[in-house]
Amino acid sequence: MTTLFLGGIGTGELLLIILAILLIFGGKKIPELMRGMGKGVKEFKDAMNEPTETKKEEKKDEEKEEK
Repeated sequence: MTTLFLGGIGTGELLLIILAILLIFGGKKIPELMRGMGKGVKEFKDAMNEPTETKKEEKKDEEKEEK
């Protein structure tokens, strides 16, 4: 596998990046960082879905008012 989704970054470069991150942050801190990133992604996805949910709720309210 010579290239990944990141353009011209190959497997060797990716392993070097992971090793550097491991040396900088240490083994104990990485799970905390990933947990924080996961929460951030989840909040972002929830925020992206919020406008459509709000529109659905507004339509339901309008239908109830018409009856």
